[in-house]
Amino acid sequence: MLKIIQFVCHYGGHLVLPCLVAYLLYPTEWKKASIVMVATILVDLDHLVADPIFDPTRCSIGYHFLHMEWAIGCYFLMLFYKKTRFIGIGLVLHMIVDYIDCQWMV
Repeated sequence: MLKIIQFVCHYGGHLVLPCLVAYLLYPTEWKKASIVMVATILVDLDHLVADPIFDPTRCSIGYHFLHMEWAIGCYFLMLFYKKTRFIGIGLVLHMIVDYIDCQWMV
């Protein structure tokens, strides 16, 4: 049962949370913001170069190259520029959700 709750929280966080944040922060352009923020799930393509590709006991943060501290720092910098803000918010939210997911493993 706990694994089901973790699964729902993790993928809900990746798919529903960005839409909610987009709606709350950008009510006039929430559809565009939602699409961009949800699309940042593509950052998980870095999982494809890991061996094994999926390991339910592995924390993504600090392991996959687009989930490293330097990358997360770049995502925070994206928040300060209007042209990259939607992407930055989506990526920062993604990293927060992944970090929370790592806490289930402790």
